[in-house]
Amino acid sequence: MLRCIAIDDEELALELLEDNISKVEYLELVGKFNNPLKAIQVLQEQSIDLVFLDIQMPGLTGLQLIQSIPNKPMFILVTAYEKFALDGFDLNVVDYLVKPVPLDRFIQACNKAWELHKLKTQSKQITNQNTPDYFFVNVDYSLLKIIRSDIIYIEGLKDYVKIHLKSTAKPIVPRITMKGLEELLPNSQFIRIHKSYIVSINSITAVRKNSVFIGTLELPVSDNYRNNLDALVNQS
Repeated sequence: MLRCIAIDDEELALELLEDNISKVEYLELVGKFNNPLKAIQVLQEQSIDLVFLDIQMPGLTGLQLIQSIPNKPMFILVTAYEKFALDGFDLNVVDYLVKPVPLDRFIQACNKAWELHKLKTQSKQITNQNTPDYFFVNVDYSLLKIIRSDIIYIEGLKDYVKIHLKSTAKPIVPRITMKGLEELLPNSQFIRIHKSYIVSINSITAVRKNSVFIGTLELPVSDNYRNNLDALVNQS
């Protein structure tokens, strides 16, 4: 699945995007926004694969939004103006759609994003297989080595995270976002179950509809990440 959001200051345009997205089986609409600043917060806190984005919006244009995001998802621009196409492709957008967008053209753009996503996922899996089982994080002005296999679960706290380890009772608190840390963790070993929780798959002892257990510790599963857990359970 591609987790996506839609951003447009016109409510009708958002409704049309939502309708088109619902017709593509591999797209999961996480949210829609008429305020690009609120969308940025979601992009910082959650793992989003694809953004459908208008260009001309009050306060912050679509092009400015793309430039402001450090760890960029894929973007498909959906706009009434053809004149920004070159600027869009200079920012490596997946596609540039001009309103009104025919459904077949919309699906064509989505298919491009889906193929790119599969290539990136395969590349990440190969990279993870060839990289050491550790990474470094900033803690109290020092770089601290974290062994991935030592991680039990991770708890998000705004600009900080708590990394709970097997080797110590006290969690490690580096200055990094959940999204930034998630980029360092292979999907084969860790699962995002909530905007505030990433769990080591090997640490999970039981699963319920709205929670997972690590021994007697119960952690919530949010609706936005339930598909992740369903996919894990259905692998068995």
